[in-house]
Amino acid sequence: MLVREGSLPGVKLIEPAVFEDNRGFFMESYNAERFAASGIPMTFIQDNHSLSVQVGVLRGLHYQLSPKAQTKLVRVTSGAIYDVVVDIRHGSPTFGQWEGFELSAANKRQLLVPAGFAHGFCTLMPNTEVQYKVDSLYSAAHDRGIAWDDPSIGIQWPTSEPILSDKDSKHPLLADADNNFIY
Repeated sequence: MLVREGSLPGVKLIEPAVFEDNRGFFMESYNAERFAASGIPMTFIQDNHSLSVQVGVLRGLHYQLSPKAQTKLVRVTSGAIYDVVVDIRHGSPTFGQWEGFELSAANKRQLLVPAGFAHGFCTLMPNTEVQYKVDSLYSAAHDRGIAWDDPSIGIQWPTSEPILSDKDSKHPLLADADNNFIY
Protein backbone atom coordinates (compact mmCIF):
# COMPACT_ATOMS: atom_id res chain seq x y z
CA MET A 1 0.00 0.00 0.00
CA LEU A 2 1.33 3.42 -0.97
CA VAL A 3 0.11 6.47 0.98
CA ARG A 4 0.71 9.91 -0.52
CA GLU A 5 0.12 13.15 1.35
CA GLY A 6 -2.21 15.63 -0.35
CA SER A 7 -1.31 19.30 -0.53
CA LEU A 8 -3.79 19.98 2.29
CA PRO A 9 -2.63 18.70 5.69
CA GLY A 10 -4.18 15.39 6.71
CA VAL A 11 -5.56 14.53 3.27
CA LYS A 12 -4.09 11.25 2.00
CA LEU A 13 -4.31 9.45 -1.34
CA ILE A 14 -4.01 5.69 -0.86
CA GLU A 15 -2.96 3.30 -3.58
CA PRO A 16 -3.57 -0.27 -2.39
CA ALA A 17 -1.48 -3.20 -3.55
CA VAL A 18 -3.44 -4.83 -6.37
CA PHE A 19 -2.73 -8.38 -7.51
CA GLU A 20 -3.96 -8.98 -11.05
CA ASP A 21 -3.95 -12.00 -13.32
CA ASN A 22 -6.04 -13.42 -16.15
CA ARG A 23 -9.00 -13.95 -13.74
CA GLY A 24 -9.16 -10.35 -12.56
CA PHE A 25 -7.71 -8.82 -9.40
CA PHE A 26 -7.52 -9.02 -5.61
CA MET A 27 -6.79 -6.19 -3.19
CA GLU A 28 -7.19 -5.37 0.47
CA SER A 29 -9.31 -2.24 0.52
CA TYR A 30 -8.88 -1.88 4.27
CA ASN A 31 -6.65 -3.45 6.90
CA ALA A 32 -6.67 -1.71 10.31
CA GLU A 33 -3.09 -2.71 11.17
CA ARG A 34 -1.62 -1.63 7.83
CA PHE A 35 -3.58 1.63 7.83
CA ALA A 36 -2.45 2.43 11.40
CA ALA A 37 1.18 1.68 10.45
CA SER A 38 0.77 4.13 7.55
CA GLY A 39 -0.45 6.94 9.84
CA ILE A 40 -4.19 6.28 9.50
CA PRO A 41 -5.22 5.03 12.96
CA MET A 42 -8.98 5.71 12.68
CA THR A 43 -11.54 3.12 13.67
CA PHE A 44 -14.21 3.09 10.98
CA ILE A 45 -17.70 2.23 12.23
CA GLN A 46 -20.07 2.73 9.30
CA ASP A 47 -19.91 1.96 5.56
CA ASN A 48 -21.91 3.97 3.01
CA HIS A 49 -22.60 3.17 -0.64
CA SER A 50 -24.06 5.45 -3.32
CA LEU A 51 -25.03 4.96 -6.95
CA SER A 52 -25.15 7.91 -9.34
CA VAL A 53 -26.77 6.90 -12.61
CA GLN A 54 -25.83 9.92 -14.72
CA VAL A 55 -22.58 11.70 -15.57
CA GLY A 56 -22.42 15.09 -13.83
CA VAL A 57 -24.13 14.12 -10.58
CA LEU A 58 -22.55 16.30 -7.91
CA ARG A 59 -22.89 15.34 -4.26
CA GLY A 60 -21.62 17.83 -1.71
CA LEU A 61 -19.98 19.70 -0.25
CA HIS A 62 -20.83 17.82 2.97
CA TYR A 63 -19.52 17.62 6.53
CA GLN A 64 -20.75 17.00 10.06
CA LEU A 65 -20.15 19.39 12.94
CA SER A 66 -18.17 18.36 16.01
CA PRO A 67 -18.69 16.35 18.16
CA LYS A 68 -20.10 14.14 15.36
CA ALA A 69 -17.45 15.10 12.77
CA GLN A 70 -16.48 12.34 10.38
CA THR A 71 -13.25 11.20 8.81
CA LYS A 72 -14.05 9.42 5.53
CA LEU A 73 -12.20 6.79 3.51
CA VAL A 74 -13.62 7.05 -0.03
CA ARG A 75 -13.28 4.68 -2.99
CA VAL A 76 -15.05 4.01 -6.28
CA THR A 77 -16.15 0.46 -7.11
CA SER A 78 -17.75 1.22 -10.49
CA GLY A 79 -17.19 4.22 -12.75
CA ALA A 80 -15.22 7.35 -11.82
CA ILE A 81 -15.49 10.59 -9.85
CA TYR A 82 -13.74 13.89 -9.42
CA ASP A 83 -13.43 13.99 -5.64
CA VAL A 84 -12.91 17.30 -3.81
CA VAL A 85 -11.92 18.25 -0.27
CA VAL A 86 -12.06 21.77 1.22
CA ASP A 87 -10.28 22.79 4.43
CA ILE A 88 -12.93 24.44 6.64
CA ARG A 89 -10.93 24.62 9.89
CA HIS A 90 -10.97 28.22 11.16
CA GLY A 91 -7.40 29.45 11.69
CA SER A 92 -5.85 26.88 9.36
CA PRO A 93 -3.23 28.29 6.97
CA THR A 94 -5.11 26.45 4.19
CA PHE A 95 -8.64 27.49 5.27
CA GLY A 96 -10.94 27.67 2.23
CA GLN A 97 -8.45 25.92 -0.05
CA TRP A 98 -9.47 22.85 -2.04
CA GLU A 99 -7.84 19.88 -3.67
CA GLY A 100 -9.27 17.49 -6.25
CA PHE A 101 -8.51 13.87 -7.11
CA GLU A 102 -9.76 11.43 -9.73
CA LEU A 103 -10.89 8.19 -8.13
CA SER A 104 -12.09 5.33 -10.29
CA ALA A 105 -12.78 1.64 -10.30
CA ALA A 106 -9.87 1.36 -12.75
CA ASN A 107 -7.23 3.18 -10.64
CA LYS A 108 -8.52 1.74 -7.33
CA ARG A 109 -7.29 4.79 -5.40
CA GLN A 110 -8.82 5.72 -2.07
CA LEU A 111 -8.99 9.14 -0.45
CA LEU A 112 -8.80 9.89 3.26
CA VAL A 113 -10.87 12.98 4.06
CA PRO A 114 -10.12 14.15 7.61
CA ALA A 115 -12.68 15.68 9.96
CA GLY A 116 -12.64 19.46 9.45
CA PHE A 117 -12.84 19.16 5.68
CA ALA A 118 -15.93 19.49 3.49
CA HIS A 119 -16.22 16.73 0.89
CA GLY A 120 -17.97 16.37 -2.44
CA PHE A 121 -17.67 14.60 -5.74
CA CYS A 122 -18.89 14.77 -9.33
CA THR A 123 -19.42 11.65 -11.42
CA LEU A 124 -17.38 11.26 -14.59
CA MET A 125 -19.05 8.07 -15.85
CA PRO A 126 -22.59 6.69 -15.82
CA ASN A 127 -23.58 4.22 -13.11
CA THR A 128 -20.82 5.26 -10.74
CA GLU A 129 -20.78 3.59 -7.34
CA VAL A 130 -18.94 5.18 -4.42
CA GLN A 131 -18.31 3.42 -1.15
CA TYR A 132 -16.88 5.07 1.92
CA LYS A 133 -16.13 4.30 5.52
CA VAL A 134 -16.67 6.84 8.32
CA ASP A 135 -15.39 6.94 11.88
CA SER A 136 -18.56 8.51 13.35
CA LEU A 137 -22.19 7.63 12.74
CA TYR A 138 -24.41 9.84 10.61
CA SER A 139 -26.14 12.55 12.63
CA ALA A 140 -28.88 14.58 10.93
CA ALA A 141 -28.59 17.20 13.69
CA HIS A 142 -24.90 17.77 12.82
CA ASP A 143 -25.17 17.39 9.02
CA ARG A 144 -24.09 20.54 7.15
CA GLY A 145 -22.95 21.64 3.71
CA ILE A 146 -21.33 24.38 1.65
CA ALA A 147 -22.35 25.59 -1.80
CA TRP A 148 -20.63 23.55 -4.50
CA ASP A 149 -20.03 26.72 -6.54
CA ASP A 150 -18.86 29.10 -3.77
CA PRO A 151 -16.73 31.65 -5.68
CA SER A 152 -14.50 32.23 -2.63
CA ILE A 153 -13.36 28.60 -2.89
CA GLY A 154 -13.27 28.43 -6.71
CA ILE A 155 -13.45 24.69 -7.25
CA GLN A 156 -12.89 23.75 -10.89
CA TRP A 157 -15.54 21.06 -11.27
CA PRO A 158 -15.68 18.98 -14.48
CA THR A 159 -19.17 20.39 -15.18
CA SER A 160 -20.79 23.81 -14.98
CA GLU A 161 -24.33 22.39 -14.82
CA PRO A 162 -24.28 19.58 -12.28
CA ILE A 163 -27.18 17.36 -11.36
CA LEU A 164 -27.87 18.26 -7.71
CA SER A 165 -30.23 17.09 -5.00
CA ASP A 166 -32.60 19.69 -3.65
CA LYS A 167 -30.58 19.73 -0.42
CA ASP A 168 -27.24 20.26 -2.20
CA SER A 169 -28.64 23.11 -4.29
CA LYS A 170 -29.38 25.13 -1.12
CA HIS A 171 -26.14 24.98 0.88
CA PRO A 172 -24.75 28.36 2.05
CA LEU A 173 -21.44 29.90 1.08
CA LEU A 174 -18.46 29.02 3.28
CA ALA A 175 -18.56 32.48 4.88
CA ASP A 176 -22.16 31.86 6.00
CA ALA A 177 -21.92 28.16 6.85
CA ASP A 178 -22.44 26.75 10.33
CA ASN A 179 -18.92 25.55 11.14
CA ASN A 180 -17.33 24.79 14.53
CA PHE A 181 -13.95 23.46 13.33
CA ILE A 182 -10.86 25.14 14.81
CA TYR A 183 -7.34 24.45 13.57
